[in-house]
Formats: sequence, C-alpha cells, structure tokens
Amino acid sequence: MHDPRKLHMDAVERILRYLKSTPGKGILFSNHGNLKVEGYTDADWAGSKDDRRSTSRYFTFVGGNLVTWRSKKQPVVARSSAEAEFRGMALGVCELLWIKNVLSDLGFKPNETMSLYCDNTSAIAIAHNPVQHDRTKHVEIDRHFIKEKLEVGIISFPFVRSELQLADVLTKGVSSRVFNESLFKLGMCDIHAPT
Repeated sequence: MHDPRKLHMDAVERILRYLKSTPGKGILFSNHGNLKVEGYTDADWAGSKDDRRSTSRYFTFVGGNLVTWRSKKQPVVARSSAEAEFRGMALGVCELLWIKNVLSDLGFKPNETMSLYCDNTSAIAIAHNPVQHDRTKHVEIDRHFIKEKLEVGIISFPFVRSELQLADVLTKGVSSRVFNESLFKLGMCDIHAPT
C-alpha cells in the first residue's frame, strides 16, 4: 500500500474481474462423518520481487470442510526454500492448534493427530530431525515449537506431491484445469451451474 504501481493495480483488476464473473461461487459444507483437523501448507521462496521475502500460505479443514485460509508475507528473508517452507509449517501448526482449541471450547475433543500436508521433504526432515546443524540455527525457535508438538503426537507432517498440494493455488499461478480442480477439492461450488 505504501508504494502502489501499475503491476499491483493490474492484479487487483484481475481479481475483481474474476469475482464479477463468478457471483454464484461459494463453499459447500458437507457432513463427512468426522471432525478430523488437517491442513495444507506451502511457501514460495523469495517470491516478492521488491524485497525477496517469501510468502506462506495454508488451507485448514475440519471434517473435510474448508474453514480457514491465509496468505502472509514472512517477516524475514528466507535463505533457502526449506527455511521458507519450514516457517510456513510453523504458521500452519499455530492455525491447527487454534482450531483444535476452538473445537474443544465448543465441546468437541479432537483426539486424532492433526495432519499438516507439506510438499517439501527438506522442511519435513528438519521438523523430524532431533539433531540440528548450523544450517537451521536461524529457524531454531520454530524448530523447537514444531518439535514439541511432534513429540507429544499433536501434529504430523505427511508428504504430499506438488501436483496434489492444494495450497499451490495461493502460492503460484496454476493452469485453469489445476485451478478448477483445486476449487472443487476445496468445496467450492457454483449455485448457478446446471445440474
């Protein structure tokens, strides 16, 4: 907002054109018979052309229904793609813990391990590796936070192939086919579509 340019305005106009052309789109909540809490996290590496900061993105689901999503620029420059993904994982873990607490306050006690799907094997390895090296010193606080949640079995980090990573639609430009498939998986539907 402090330095808007034509490129930024073009992006806003593109978003507004999409919203105008899809007035009937919305999220359909369905009963899938469970309250499993899971999420998908992704991050670009040095994606901002202005300051080379990465952007973390995630989707979270409860019972197979999309409940929250976020895209946020990271506060510091990541020195590797693994670091950018790892910081994104920490953000996703915080969101999953918040959702679990909200469900507990509402009288639901989710006891299953929550899954946060990530497509970066290096970031997953850092989360699982109890012996840290100099290369992970700069993410040490996030590492301890995630390690603590892994050890007590609150969270797991299953690997998901990049083609199945739902958070990609928030991370990068994807083809219209991948975009539409992702919208379907996220529970988006069009009330004006023919049945």
